[in-house]
Amino acid sequence: MGDSVAILGGGVAGLSAAHELAERGFEVRVYERNSLFGGKARSLLKAGSGTDGRRDLPGEHGFRFFPGFYRHVIDTMRRIPFGASSNVFENLTAATRILLARDGRQDTFWVARVPQTVADFRVFLGELFTNLDVPAEETAYFADRLLVIATSCQKRREEEYEKIAFWDFIGAAQRSVSYQKYLAEGLTRSLVAMRAQESSTRTVGPILLQLLYPLAFPGESFDRLLTGPTNDAWIFPWIDYLRKLGVQLHAEARIQQILMSDGRISGVELATAAGTETITADHYVAAMPVEVMASLVSDQMKSAAPSLANLDQLKVEWMNGIQFYLDREEALCNGHVIYLDSPWALTSISQRQFWRQGLEDRGNGNCRDILSVDVSDWNTPGILYGKPASQCTPEEIRTEVWQQIIKHVPISVPPDGPQVIDWFLDPDIQFPNPSQATNLEPLLINVVNSFQYRPSAQTEIPNFFLASDYVRTNTNLATMEGANEAARRATNAVLDASHSSAPKAAVFQFEDPAIFRPAQDLDSVLYSAGHPHVALTPGAESIWASLTGVPHHAQPPSG
Repeated sequence: MGDSVAILGGGVAGLSAAHELAERGFEVRVYERNSLFGGKARSLLKAGSGTDGRRDLPGEHGFRFFPGFYRHVIDTMRRIPFGASSNVFENLTAATRILLARDGRQDTFWVARVPQTVADFRVFLGELFTNLDVPAEETAYFADRLLVIATSCQKRREEEYEKIAFWDFIGAAQRSVSYQKYLAEGLTRSLVAMRAQESSTRTVGPILLQLLYPLAFPGESFDRLLTGPTNDAWIFPWIDYLRKLGVQLHAEARIQQILMSDGRISGVELATAAGTETITADHYVAAMPVEVMASLVSDQMKSAAPSLANLDQLKVEWMNGIQFYLDREEALCNGHVIYLDSPWALTSISQRQFWRQGLEDRGNGNCRDILSVDVSDWNTPGILYGKPASQCTPEEIRTEVWQQIIKHVPISVPPDGPQVIDWFLDPDIQFPNPSQATNLEPLLINVVNSFQYRPSAQTEIPNFFLASDYVRTNTNLATMEGANEAARRATNAVLDASHSSAPKAAVFQFEDPAIFRPAQDLDSVLYSAGHPHVALTPGAESIWASLTGVPHHAQPPSG
């Protein structure tokens, strides 16, 4: 075996790092505070719901989905055996559409198109946002602003757009209430769980485009879902494979203190069922959420690694799930439903249509479908109790979410519609007071100018590395994809530190469609010379039109 590595945290980042390092001959040990591995991705069980020998009903932190731009996680899944001759990637199935549901208004379905030019893509964007009661000229403006991002060079995205809130970039303050409600707030909250007013264009713009590209261009699934509960389809086979690689997995081991000596990490103090113990290794990979890591960084560590000093400057929000167990199948859409103007920024998946096996052997035998819902806004008052989700009781959250859903989609209440026979709220939402929730697993959000506080996978401490979704990555969003990419970067840093000759873990970049490349190349030249984007340069309409086929340049926001 090669050098020993202690991985602190057994979520997607920790398991990904263990996978990469173990395949390269390292002795790997993973320490996880929970009883189950998988972090936010793991599925759970509604304890006690199974009767007469049936299994308990499956629950989860939030539904799992794998957008078309995911490459790191997909690559890992292809390398996890499943059964005798398959792999975990084959447990993904493609969704075909997205439903934009609004309270009392005509629903809009997003389906795939095939644009051939930049101008075609602009038309596609314009058509995508029709039927949203947004004035046509404002829809065109929003499409043009996305087009500016699509044709911007990477350095402009990273440096200029990091400083601009998406709300300001799309000129939301100067436009109609419907523009603000649906295009600025609704899409941003529902798709990337962030507020447009504070989130950086660097993050929101490219992620929105990456989510939309597979709808427009052939060859990629715009969304993929698992064919069963996450543990069954992914996490448990992954754990089995890691054990076969020799990885030692230690559950219910809480990190209490990271120890330093002579400028290096010398050990980690753990709290386990057997008491307190100190573990040592040649290298240490911290794969914990940012709020946990920030609490463990000592002054000595900050002095040795200044990049760790500002973790408490990073902001988190809540995005957690609730599942409704129904007595009949209720396939609202063959993919996501986005409740575009719901106060709590709801999204949902009807899961049974994607699963290979039914639910008759779970619960009391009457469950036929699971409507899995993510709540992305816990701070806005709801429609029933006038309170945000964070100030509601579990029962109030359940009732409020269901009422917001049935106001948006054609689900009839009993006796005509499905009966909710049970429900499950993410247990990370806890209630020290009956109507005051806390969240054990919040989500990092990328607000304006926050990238400067995010460290790289290699810290200034030579044997200490980071693998978590707050690490600087190309993905640049708190997702399974970002966590997996961070783990690969940590793996490569460990390879360098140990002078290993093993091949580096692959790290991918976002790919924009080739039709944008000429405009991006021009923008690279302009940005290096200190000039604005050609679409925002007065008098450059003919250049813009020749590059894109779009006749008019997008004016910058007024004010």
